Amino acid sequence: MTTVSLTDVAGYLPGDPVPAEFYTDYPGAEDKLRNNPMFKAPPARHHVAADETNTDMIERAVQPLIERHGRDEIRGVDVLLVHSQLPDLPFVGAGTEVARRLGLNPEWLIDVANAGCASFVYMLKLARQILGTTDARTALICNAQSAAGQCFTQSEVRRLAQAAIPGDGCGVGWVTTSAGSPVLDVETRHIGEFAGDMTVAVDDGRKYWEPGESQLRIGFTDASVAKVLARGNRLVPEVVTDLCRRLGVATGDIDVLVTNQPNRTFLRNWREALQLPAERHLNTFDRCGNLFGAAIPVTLDHAIGSGQVKDGDLVVLGGFAHAGDFAGAAAVRWGGGR
Repeated sequence: MTTVSLTDVAGYLPGDPVPAEFYTDYPGAEDKLRNNPMFKAPPARHHVAADETNTDMIERAVQPLIERHGRDEIRGVDVLLVHSQLPDLPFVGAGTEVARRLGLNPEWLIDVANAGCASFVYMLKLARQILGTTDARTALICNAQSAAGQCFTQSEVRRLAQAAIPGDGCGVGWVTTSAGSPVLDVETRHIGEFAGDMTVAVDDGRKYWEPGESQLRIGFTDASVAKVLARGNRLVPEVVTDLCRRLGVATGDIDVLVTNQPNRTFLRNWREALQLPAERHLNTFDRCGNLFGAAIPVTLDHAIGSGQVKDGDLVVLGGFAHAGDFAGAAAVRWGGGR
């Protein structure tokens, strides 16, 4: 198969940082789950503006790629993959609007609805497969997360402990047929037995699209939180370990690990299970919160820009989605400089 590289990444965070007090000091803020490991609030996060769309964020995140690689190179992209973690419109994915806004005419355009918080890994696998087996030579993969400043700031939802965890942002990756930063392997698992365990809730029992006065939220219960914690603690170390086994390296040989970042407990448990020190498991949780699918590219972009990733490093990207219905990990031998 043709060698495919994660050549570059870039990110965008909307607006000024929003402090935790925006939620914890809100009248009627609940205490029930506030100290649960799933819901210990980060100091800051970012929110999209009221009129800011997923396409807006993707367009802004792509600008550094245009500056570094040239507008014509980006416009000539063969494959466009887009994951939006709160679609702006029903029925229609963001991909065609992204193509229109950026002046793209890709042969392959896929709006990826599954894989959630690990969708960057899944899209990297899709891009590698397409570029390695067709005439396509470049791919742009985009993760936009806009639920925090919209869904979780609703007047009733804002009181809940779950509301203080998410943040908004966008991360993008530039993938090419080259050997500069080769994608060494990708491990993915679709776990059907956990499908449907992540739910949304409205107090009046309506379907989410039906008119009503109750506000949409994630349907967390004590039992469901316990299940997600148990599954997440297990799934990410498993897929990373299996990936490393195929590569013939120990998990302790990973130079940089970047995962999704639901909370500090997962981050700690994952690096301990993989026998990695904190300085090699990078995250942006305290400044960005849970960025869902955008966390991996946003954190990787920050790590590269701050010099925490060096040429020659074995970089492993990993995560799980929803209540555990998907998990994946990818290994890259970084050579993209910056």
